[in-house]
Amino acid sequence: MQIAQNSVVAFHYTLTNDAGEVLDSSEGREPLTYLHGAGNIIPGLEKGLEGRESGEKLNVTVAPEEGYGEVQPQLVQEVPRDAFQGVEAVEPGMQFQAQTQGGPLMVTVTKIEGDTVTVDGNHPLAGQKLNFDVEIADVREASQEEIEHGHVHGEGGVEH
Repeated sequence: MQIAQNSVVAFHYTLTNDAGEVLDSSEGREPLTYLHGAGNIIPGLEKGLEGRESGEKLNVTVAPEEGYGEVQPQLVQEVPRDAFQGVEAVEPGMQFQAQTQGGPLMVTVTKIEGDTVTVDGNHPLAGQKLNFDVEIADVREASQEEIEHGHVHGEGGVEH
């Protein structure tokens, strides 16, 4: 069966950046399982898997605009240290959920200078080209319930 709209796909992957550094991998774990066409994975990877079959191995390169987007400078902001009330020690790398006009946004602390904390609301992989080494483990038709819910149920998916 070929990967198409409303098929359930299980695949192993290794994600690297352009420097060849491994950013993520399913090695030693169960394959990643998703409902094709439901927006469960980044668009560029989903497009790269379209029409493929179980057992295939391939490399998919995803440009930032089809991955986690370009870096948006307006999502990098300086905020006063007292905005982190109740947090004893704020350090670079810490993540917080900020309330914005557009709703909640995960931000990462990138720098602290005196009483000023710089936070970045961009995804950590924004602006990066992503290189996926993929092996497709299984492809099957989605159940009607999976299609209605927009995600995979059972093994590798959501249990309701």
